[in-house]
Amino acid sequence: MREVSSQESVSAGVVDLLGVLAYGELSAFDRMAEDARTAPTLAGRAALASMAAAEIGHYTMLERHLAERGVDVEEAMAPFIGHIDDFHMSTAPKSWLESLVKAYVGDGLAADLYREVATWLDEPTKELVLAVLSDTGHSAFAEREVAQAIAADSTVRDRLALWGRRLLGEALTQAQYVVAERDGLAELIVTGTGDLSGIAGLLRRLQQKHHKRMQSLGLG
Repeated sequence: MREVSSQESVSAGVVDLLGVLAYGELSAFDRMAEDARTAPTLAGRAALASMAAAEIGHYTMLERHLAERGVDVEEAMAPFIGHIDDFHMSTAPKSWLESLVKAYVGDGLAADLYREVATWLDEPTKELVLAVLSDTGHSAFAEREVAQAIAADSTVRDRLALWGRRLLGEALTQAQYVVAERDGLAELIVTGTGDLSGIAGLLRRLQQKHHKRMQSLGLG
């Protein structure tokens, strides 16, 4: 592995991207650690605790990458705290299953966006982003838990399907607010997609992936 000079700089857009990723990972750790305490089984509790540990590991990777380039992770995260916290406050789950679907759908939607953006980055940063977005095992766990719940009570499907649609709307709204306020991040996305039609295409792909994810949960 090559050594990185502390003087190596990154663009404002990349700092924004890594900052929002870092706060997203920190928030995911908090949520999964909290959800683990409400798990109906010890196996579920252990699984979520393990996933939470993986999320904080991803956060540490981002913190280190930024520090090597002279960027303080707290400063990078600061612009995104309000929007991410607002999203989580407005979509507070009321049950164990809602918390699983939120993490699966909400985090998955964000990951889809960041993976698209990663294709426009330099190779080291692209590799970092993709590593941070690697599945911690939550997808298979959520699919299994939701499938078991639906098998036991078919009325669960409609409630969770409605919840998933709400999460999509809230997530897209907050994402638009963030991009509108951060010139560097907006420039990164506009440059990568090419023009406004490219951005529209990106949003369509995100919605299509969301629908596939809902189908994987049995909620399509």
